[in-house]
Amino acid sequence: MTNTPAVQRRGARAERGARPPVRRNLVATVADRLRKSIVDGDLKPGDKLPSEVALTREHSVSRTVIREAISSLRADGLVEPRHGVGVFILGGQAPISAFQVETSRISSIIEMLELRCAIEAEAAALAAARRSPAQEEAIHECFDDLTRLMADGLATAEADLAFHLAIADATNNPRFREFLEMLGQNLIPRASLQIGPQEATPAEYLGQIQAEHRRIADAIAAGDEEAARHAMRVHLNGSQQRYRSLIRRS
Repeated sequence: MTNTPAVQRRGARAERGARPPVRRNLVATVADRLRKSIVDGDLKPGDKLPSEVALTREHSVSRTVIREAISSLRADGLVEPRHGVGVFILGGQAPISAFQVETSRISSIIEMLELRCAIEAEAAALAAARRSPAQEEAIHECFDDLTRLMADGLATAEADLAFHLAIADATNNPRFREFLEMLGQNLIPRASLQIGPQEATPAEYLGQIQAEHRRIADAIAAGDEEAARHAMRVHLNGSQQRYRSLIRRS
């Protein structure tokens, strides 16, 4: 039987599913090391980070891991990439996001999810229309990372954030990623509840979220703009309803 491109992609993802969930852990490890260097003053405001090549050698990881770690630091307001120049340490306190979310207030979380729905539903549709094969693969890699972390009972918030950022990248409009990075960890409200490496969110809740993620990823891979838009809207509206149910219980 001849292997079609779709079959080959599924086979590649199946092979990735057999690999241990190391990449997401490596991203967190490298980001934490760099963050500590900034907090401890080893890297001072205005300093330029070493090049990607130097960082890959220093930490013995791939360029992809370094880029995702730097993206995490950027979301925290600790570094600023300057096109064609490099990545620089920001001075003083990390800038306050224009979108402050009080995670202790469920109403504040719902407001943020409503805003995300308006932006990310269109991002999913654009990703379905514009994604490159590499960007489609990146979305599925993030989905696979989430699946492996869930199976191992490890924290999933960072991988969840990476999934949504990969979709933003697939729009080929950098403003979508910039918007999501302004939200930072506020993008995934349950991240504020996470303590330590083990997942704190119930498995049933995560399973529902991951089923919604699968429908989004599959619609983007199929190039179905309306289905991708609808799947993302269902996902974020579902999150709103889950948080509203918490209000009703209180």
